[in-house]
Amino acid sequence: MNTPIAQHLLPSGVTLSLYHGDLTEEHVDAVVNAANEHLAHGGGVAGAIVRKGGAGIQRESDEWVRAVGPVWSGNPERDDALLRGAVTSALTLAHERGLASIALLAISTGIFGFPKDRGATVITQAILDFCEAKPASPLRDIRITLIDTPTVEVFKAEFDRRWG
Repeated sequence: MNTPIAQHLLPSGVTLSLYHGDLTEEHVDAVVNAANEHLAHGGGVAGAIVRKGGAGIQRESDEWVRAVGPVWSGNPERDDALLRGAVTSALTLAHERGLASIALLAISTGIFGFPKDRGATVITQAILDFCEAKPASPLRDIRITLIDTPTVEVFKAEFDRRWG
């Protein structure tokens, strides 16, 4: 069972929540799977999804909401833009599919080396920008679900910085 850490109702009426737990156990319309540029499941959360769902899940994942996050290159402007684009693309796809709820992870902040604090800021801002740009979206429940305590703490600090 995933533990709620923080929740904020955005002006658009979307609920943005932070959870500590297993992304694969979220009860939402879609789960964002971080994938490499070949859309293959290797390590990190993508690998965990394959281990939990079996080898056939690779084929089934053609229907998932995927986010191809950047590998941290040390070029903050470029990497921020790529991460922002990955989050926005995932949310846009969920919006276009008419989905009401989605769970994301801390895209690129694990094996891709994106700094966690920077990732928390970029991901949160990308969600806020999407919700402001599409206030009538059917997407009403956006969750950031994180498995490890250090990443949860970084995202909690970002939520606290924004909403106290």
